[in-house]
Amino acid sequence: MTRIEEEFRRRTANSAARARAAEAVMPGGDTRAAAHHAPYPLTLERGGGPFVWDIDGHRYFDLVGNYTSLVHGHAYPPIVEVLRRAAACGTAWAARCEAQIELAALLVERVASVEKVRFTNSGTEAAMLAMHIARVATGRRKILMARYGYHGSQEDTEIGLMGVEGPNTYLAEFGNVESFERALAEHGPEIACVLLEPVMGSAGIVAAPPGFLAAVCAAAHRASAVFILDEVICFRLDVGGAQARHGVTPDLTLFGKIIGGGLPVGAVGGREELLAMTDPTKGMMFVSGTFNGNPLTTAAGVVSVRELTAERIERMEQYATALRHGLERGAAEIGLPFSVNQAGSLLNLFFTPTPPPATIVRTDYEPIRRFHLAALNRGLFFAPRGLMALSTVITEPMIEDIVERARAALRDVATEQE
Repeated sequence: MTRIEEEFRRRTANSAARARAAEAVMPGGDTRAAAHHAPYPLTLERGGGPFVWDIDGHRYFDLVGNYTSLVHGHAYPPIVEVLRRAAACGTAWAARCEAQIELAALLVERVASVEKVRFTNSGTEAAMLAMHIARVATGRRKILMARYGYHGSQEDTEIGLMGVEGPNTYLAEFGNVESFERALAEHGPEIACVLLEPVMGSAGIVAAPPGFLAAVCAAAHRASAVFILDEVICFRLDVGGAQARHGVTPDLTLFGKIIGGGLPVGAVGGREELLAMTDPTKGMMFVSGTFNGNPLTTAAGVVSVRELTAERIERMEQYATALRHGLERGAAEIGLPFSVNQAGSLLNLFFTPTPPPATIVRTDYEPIRRFHLAALNRGLFFAPRGLMALSTVITEPMIEDIVERARAALRDVATEQE
């Protein structure tokens, strides 16, 4: 056991006890694989603003925001207030609510490619619905996506995450237009849709190169396939989504995370004629869900989306850049190989001289594991794989504090390796 892990265990005895209790009733003691890490994840008891607290009483800067979904931090007062009012009126009913209409209208207003919206309960469900729409529209079954892409926990798109083709999935190389064009030329008559992220999240915050998305979109249309853009993570990058930055007009867009204001949510937006297939008066597809567009989620989502302004997006990106530079300088000063991928307010850390290409197979597993635990010991909470996502409630003095804590954690890792 390393000194870093010994310190983590010493500080988190109550979380260790709750981990044992969780293992008795949940596989591996967890219900969320991405957040799991050795020797055990923390048990948190509350969050407020940019902070979370564990059950041992330690406070942490939250630098992952529930995997990018809490763009305004924890217990954001305007969201807390709107949820209080909404909950007092009931949590769900089998009919529309005003907030549902308002949130859909906000998405239509902000995203140029979106003419109509259909709500789901997660990004996974949104991907499943979008693929279903594409399959009905084209009469085809296959999907084409990027190797190591991730579009939710479902069989079709999990295949891509593992880097292998599946029964209904073809893979091409992210950033390589010719790779997608070859796949479409060879398999076009089978392919219902091409599904891409503007920034590959699980593969390490790898941004699409300029012109890539538009070129693949054009190739998909030449093959009469539907082009779907996954903005579940990337919608935070621009008022009009990452597609506005890339100048691409997808047929369908996947939403999730920040559009729920901290509650479970997903949505598909896009061309009216495609969304019309989910219209219950037309009878082409039966699409339902007990909690789709529920009053609490959509009320919180209206606040979250409305208050994510261009000014706040720009400020988060500036702070993320300052954090990246601080980490890079700190690693260089002590001679640690280190690099960072950045897309707006999103970062992914690597203990390699340069960031690797899009992949889920890391060569720096041991140093990133040690740094993650060392950072927790220093009061920084982020994803075990090195993913960070800033929120609008982070301030410049906080960034300076975070950089100092992170640099101390880097020194802990360097000392451990001596």
